[in-house]
Amino acid sequence: MSAVLDPHGHAHGHDDHHHDDHHGAPTGWRRWVLATNHKDIGTLYLLFSFTMLMVGGVLALLIRAELFQPGLQLVNPELFNQFTTMHGLIMVFGAIMPAFVGFANWMIPLQIGASDMAFARMNNFSFWLLIPAAIMLVGSFFMPGGAPAAGWTLYAPLTLQMGPSMDAGIFAMHIMGASSIMGSINIIVTILNMRAPGMTLMKMPMFCWTWLITAYLLIAVMPVLAGAITMTLTDRHFGTSFFNPAGGGDPVMYQHIFWFFGHPEVYIMILPAFGIISQIVPAFSRKKLFGYASMVYATSSIAILSFIVWAHHMFTTGMPLTGQLFFMYATMLIAVPTAVKIFNWVATMWQGSMTFETPMLFAVGFIFVFTMGGFTGLILAVAPIDTQLQDTYYVVAHFHYVLVAGSLYAMFAGYYYWAPKWTGVMYNETRGKVHFWWSLISFNITFFPMHFLGLAGMPRRYADYPMQFADFNAVASVGAFAFGLAQVYFFFFIVLPTMMGKGEKAPQKPWEAAEGLEWEVPSPAPFHTFETPPKLDATATRVIG
Repeated sequence: MSAVLDPHGHAHGHDDHHHDDHHGAPTGWRRWVLATNHKDIGTLYLLFSFTMLMVGGVLALLIRAELFQPGLQLVNPELFNQFTTMHGLIMVFGAIMPAFVGFANWMIPLQIGASDMAFARMNNFSFWLLIPAAIMLVGSFFMPGGAPAAGWTLYAPLTLQMGPSMDAGIFAMHIMGASSIMGSINIIVTILNMRAPGMTLMKMPMFCWTWLITAYLLIAVMPVLAGAITMTLTDRHFGTSFFNPAGGGDPVMYQHIFWFFGHPEVYIMILPAFGIISQIVPAFSRKKLFGYASMVYATSSIAILSFIVWAHHMFTTGMPLTGQLFFMYATMLIAVPTAVKIFNWVATMWQGSMTFETPMLFAVGFIFVFTMGGFTGLILAVAPIDTQLQDTYYVVAHFHYVLVAGSLYAMFAGYYYWAPKWTGVMYNETRGKVHFWWSLISFNITFFPMHFLGLAGMPRRYADYPMQFADFNAVASVGAFAFGLAQVYFFFFIVLPTMMGKGEKAPQKPWEAAEGLEWEVPSPAPFHTFETPPKLDATATRVIG
């Protein structure tokens, strides 16, 4: 029997009146600036990341507007390269990563029955570090010489030739890295030490598992990125020659260091998405997740393998044949645990009593489009093919299928799934479905033609192109503007009304088959929950009272 929790997250019958006098929510600006509550900090992260998504999206639309037809229309090639570089940096470090940290802040304590994150003030600090970093990153457009234009990977020797904005970019990434590391430490300590009694690791929700593994990845690789950009900084100002050939340095060494960070980073941006999808698919299939243990092992395998595949980004750097073979086979090996996950999701849906509310639509859309992105990745893993497709629009299509249709669709799915618990009101189902179909169709119109552009040999990061690429580029640009508009629609017609409390009141458990402790507290989730650890049933998904 499940018990409804009172506003403090206790099962009825506990003596909790002594908490009431000093645990009210602060009001006004203090509530947000000095926030130590995991729900408020989660909300701040999500709002920040959506803002950065819009900034990065505007840059993407400027890129597509320039590429709408051949010839130079709007910007010169130097500014175009600044747009491509900043679009990548802002989307990766400003939009996707902070959004998943926002989901972690909101959901992990609720899912494991903890009262809050382990280090509440560090949590506040790790969020507020992002604001000056974002201002510095975006503000680099207004520095002498404009923003960094070396590509989001910041390859030497271009980075050694940039103006002062490069230093601002490096500093901003250091600060964002520090924020990520603090957030990761917080998540690891919270999950390992603050689970409700009776919730063993193998009874944890999959979202917690994927974030636990992601947090270890972040701690392992963010310092590697910090090392690479610090070496760039000392090459620029202190006379070292790590990457400068004139002083005996090697620009390819930068690529090795960067991609040792960069490939695990790809999984940092997709593993939490796997966790969200693993929560939603069982709920709307009305079945338990198929192969829970294999999902945990597959996630761990992906994380471990991600450390030994970095040089598949470097097949054209003159790597010896043995190296090419090793990285080719290692990359193909990652397809195995990824396929296990996709098989498990499909097996969960198989013969389930499925319904297609908006969270499930986005989850199924994620599985479909992410699988397509995975297949193009497998094609790029083949060294001789990659040699032909290196730095073409085929690569652009591949990673946008994985990151936009992967990470972003999972975030939308997670928002629709958990927003009733956050806001206390149901979103408008019709508008949610409009957002899904609009996003899915416009996304494919944008990025599917890029596969053909890449196969035909169109290189990326070029502001102009010959006539034979014109038609597909025009289609992609129209799709991009439609996709951008869909996200504006999402904010104004779905997010804002629910934030303002407009809509049907959400029940405590809006999805009948959803499992987990987050559905045991009222909607909206009270400011303080689980002040004393809940008593769990044998499945560790229900509170017994």
